[in-house]
Formats: sequence, structure tokens, C-alpha cells
Amino acid sequence: MARPLRIIFPGAVYHVTSRGNNKKKIFTDAQDREDFLKVLNQVKTRYHWLCHAYCLMDNHYHLLIETPDGNLSIGMRQLNGVFTQLFNKRHGKVGHLFQGRFKGILVQKDSHLLEVSRYIVLNPVRAKLIKNPNQWKWSSYAATAGQRSKPPYLTVDGILGQLASKRKKAEGLYREFVRAGIRSESIWKDLRAQSILGEDSFVKRLKDHLTGKEAISEISKSQRFINRPPLEKIFTAEVIRKKGIRNDRILKAVERHGYTQKQISEHLGLHFSSISRIIRAQAKEIMLKK
Repeated sequence: MARPLRIIFPGAVYHVTSRGNNKKKIFTDAQDREDFLKVLNQVKTRYHWLCHAYCLMDNHYHLLIETPDGNLSIGMRQLNGVFTQLFNKRHGKVGHLFQGRFKGILVQKDSHLLEVSRYIVLNPVRAKLIKNPNQWKWSSYAATAGQRSKPPYLTVDGILGQLASKRKKAEGLYREFVRAGIRSESIWKDLRAQSILGEDSFVKRLKDHLTGKEAISEISKSQRFINRPPLEKIFTAEVIRKKGIRNDRILKAVERHGYTQKQISEHLGLHFSSISRIIRAQAKEIMLKK
């Protein structure tokens, strides 16, 4: 099974989710949820995290975490590990509480922080557990909206600061923003390779952090080659007109950028067998030149 791509660097922001093993509950009552938030506060303090938003459901949770020290993975091991110990001890259980690795999507802070924070606190509404987000005690909504005191593990300045400079005005705008999101389209339409939520310019700036990931076979191909050029740039109109250059680009598109022969075939309007024949011929030519 392919492991998720982790892009770790100081100052990165992530939408983090972790689910119960076999979809079982990880929170059975209020005490479990309070225990988790206590551990979150300990991890936040120890690893200097900033938690911009959170929501605890029954069999999973959502966090919006900023990591000034670039230490998401080690912090998540501590968070899930310590909470699992507390849960198992309290309920007389053993073994894994969470299902596999946590999922961490890198978020572009300046363009998507607000959208992701809204998505997180609206989870109980989308699940039809409540009608209004302020009815769910186990999320960051009420504290960010100014309807409840802020817990020590939550920071609200990053969210509210994007809405207004004055706190009361920002809190009101936040409430309006969240309400408007109940019927808005999914934020995941902009998700890149199941790992990055951001604009094209943001993905390009990640080039140095992605270098070398192409060689790690356990990471899925779509994630390893997230920074590859689109087929439109590889096969410009001028390249397509020149068969020799085109054929060279076909081989490079497969070997260097991880495109499948089917993708190239469909893009160029050539039969799959033609693409396969061109690749074999180009590879043979390279071998003869060595």
C-alpha cells in the first residue's frame, strides 16, 4: 500500500485527520474528548504548534495545524500514541485505536486557511448531527466566533486576522463566513495529488521540498510527480509538429515525469500501440548510442 506524501518544512500548515481502526469510535463520551484535548494541548506546547481549528467527531477528528518548527510527524506520533494509551487504559482495551497513518494535507495559508477552518467546524452540520455549528461543543467554532472563552490549545488570531483588524468585527464576519459555507461547493476541488491544497504558484514554490520524492516507490505516483509539468507544456504545438522531438518527449514523459502511456496516447490522439512502439524505439536508440 502506498504511503502518503509528507511535505515537511518550518511554517507549514496542515489539515490533519485520523480515523478509528475499522471505523470504530475513538470518542465514546465527553471524558474521551476531554482527554484528547488535554493531550493536544501538551503536544501543542511541546512542539510549538499553532492549532487554528479543530473538530472531534465520533470515529475521527479534524485539526488545522501550523508547525513553525516543521515537526508534524513527530507531534502526530505523540498525539495519537499518548491518546491511544489513555483510551485503552480507561476502557480496558489493547492494540491499535487509529486506522493506519494520519492524513495530512498541506494547506496554503494565505489562500485556503479560512476555507479549511470553515470546512472543519461544519463537519457536524454536514453529518446532520446539528443544524448550527455553535451547537457542537467539541469544535473550535464557538471560541473563534467569540461565543465561548478560548481554550489554551487554540489560536484564533490567524483566522480572525484575515477578516478584520478589530476582534468584535472579525468575530461577526467569521460567523457570517461559516454560515455561508453550509451550502458552498467543496473545497477539495483544488486538491493536488491528495496532498496539497493551494494555488499553482504555491505548488511551484514547493519544488525544493519535493526534490528526490520521485525515487520513493512507496509513495503513489500521483503524489511523487506532483511537481511535474503538464502534458500541454511537454507537448507544445511546435514539438508535436517535429516528430523526432515529439518522440523524445514521449519517452521523457514516461520515464522522467511518470505519465502513463495511456495518458500520453489520449493527449496526443495517437493509438496506444503507437506510443508503445515509439518508446521502445527511443529506448533502443539511446542504448545504441552508449
